[in-house]
Amino acid sequence: MSGNSIGEIFRVTTFGESHGPAIGAVVDGCPPGIELTREYIQKELDRRRPGQSEVTTSRSEQDYVEVLSGIFEGKSTGTPIGLLIRNQDVDSSSYKDLKDLFRPGHADFGYWAKYGIRDWKGGGRSSGRETAARVAAGAIAKKVLESFGVWIYAGTISIGSIRADKFLPEEIEKNAVRCPDPDRAKEMVELIKKLKGEGDSVGGIIEVRAFGVPAGLGEPVFSKLDAELASALMGIGAVKGVEFGDGFEMARRRGSENSDPFVSEGGKIHTKYNRAGGILGGISTGDTIIIRVAVKPTSSIALEQDTVDVQGNPRKLRAKGRHDPCICPRIVPVAEAMVAIVLVDHFLRQRAQCGKIGQ
Repeated sequence: MSGNSIGEIFRVTTFGESHGPAIGAVVDGCPPGIELTREYIQKELDRRRPGQSEVTTSRSEQDYVEVLSGIFEGKSTGTPIGLLIRNQDVDSSSYKDLKDLFRPGHADFGYWAKYGIRDWKGGGRSSGRETAARVAAGAIAKKVLESFGVWIYAGTISIGSIRADKFLPEEIEKNAVRCPDPDRAKEMVELIKKLKGEGDSVGGIIEVRAFGVPAGLGEPVFSKLDAELASALMGIGAVKGVEFGDGFEMARRRGSENSDPFVSEGGKIHTKYNRAGGILGGISTGDTIIIRVAVKPTSSIALEQDTVDVQGNPRKLRAKGRHDPCICPRIVPVAEAMVAIVLVDHFLRQRAQCGKIGQ
């Protein structure tokens, strides 16, 4: 296994490096007859692309997606869908001084230890640039989910110590940090701008909610729905933690406090409080799936940092190039994409095994 593919029936493989000619994805297993256009995929990519605001990197990529195969007359054909995004605003000169150094917080050392060679230009394959291919593939997954009545929304619920009090999906695309709370969004923007001026960066938390997911998705033991969702989200480079529902808060409770009784309303069984975030025993309960991911601060900062070179000699470095002072706003569509890809795969696996979906 090369670690470049995800999914069993709905399978996505991404390729390409940050400063290479192009990045892209191959989506195999998409059901035929799904209404799809290049413009729909582009709309999702436009949410992730760099250079959108003063709180993101200044790298100017249009992220124009080319559909190479698998879509004919506005519909999926059932054959592999090839997606290509050419890199245009590439400037590798800022990385020449770093090519023999291991940047703190980056994958440089890990790639070097594993392969004995690494692409030092912009981080190569480990760069967040690769996530554009995931968003393109995720757009297709989201379109398939629409046919099942499922909608996914993600938003930045905290930046540093500033925490959102509300989750209003309609507010997410109205501010630069993609926060579902418009009041807290303003504070978040000011904090990011302040730290950017100081040459520093900041982390945060993104919450993903999937509405309309029926009960019964997920496999027992080794392919639990929450396990595969967590794996997909942890596959995003800057994500260092994942929780479902009440998550780590559960660890501070007694069993009696954490009890979440089942109730029946309108002929539908569900949990009363949704403490587990819509998944129990690795199988969806029919409640809204709620996931939060912890995003680390951008590791490339203008402040001087200590490191070593490939010979192990102590060195100092100041990161050059164009970097996000906070990665959260641009990870929001990536998180949605990864959740969508996993959910579509489990919808198709459920239909293949049981012939029905839901209670």
